[in-house]
Amino acid sequence: MVLDLMLIALAITLYPLPLMAFALVVSTARGVWKGLVFVLAWLACLVVVIAVVLAVTDGQPPPPRSPPGVAGLAAKLAIGVGLVFYGLHRRRLMRAGATTAGAPAGHGPEVRDDPSGGTTGKEAGEETGEAAGDRGEGSFWASAGLAVLVQPWGMVAAGATTVLEANTARPATFVALFGFCLLASASLLAAELYIVFAPEVAQARLLRLRGWLKEHAQQAIVVLCLVLGLWLTAKSLYQLTG
Repeated sequence: MVLDLMLIALAITLYPLPLMAFALVVSTARGVWKGLVFVLAWLACLVVVIAVVLAVTDGQPPPPRSPPGVAGLAAKLAIGVGLVFYGLHRRRLMRAGATTAGAPAGHGPEVRDDPSGGTTGKEAGEETGEAAGDRGEGSFWASAGLAVLVQPWGMVAAGATTVLEANTARPATFVALFGFCLLASASLLAAELYIVFAPEVAQARLLRLRGWLKEHAQQAIVVLCLVLGLWLTAKSLYQLTG
């Protein structure tokens, strides 16, 4: 369980879209406080998901080969396969965008810039993040809502299926769950601390980082989804058939 949790948390913290949205939030008025609200809402989502899973299982993992245990593994397998297909889909869009960009003017389909660095298929979370940044102002509630919206929920769901295996009778379980939340939020926590201690420099650098991520986000999403998806798929198949 611990290895799976740490791999999922690493994929979440490296996922580029939340950090891009965070950079927009902290560049507005009272950005330090809005960034803090963003991080707290982000952490609250992870804690709520873990708490719901533990409440359902009563803190005890389902017995091996039991219907709940098999259902949990099947759900993890479905999420893994879904991440693989999503990564392949994003890769196809990225290659199609590169092909269109190289075509002569007036040829090929019209495309729109994607805030994650691609050229088509704006997603709801990405559109909302861009709109919030373009307005330049937003309430603390808007910052919290944006944090919820840009969560990579497929990866969070993979974490939830892994938490099904948690045994709260062991103190090490709580350490692992705390480590999962901390690692999954590490990039945002580091950015928030940076902007607290050096607000002007941090804002400028975070906006430059966002520009760099905008150019490379598609590649990062493809790699993260494929690697994590293949790992979850292989691990679930091994546990279901072993």
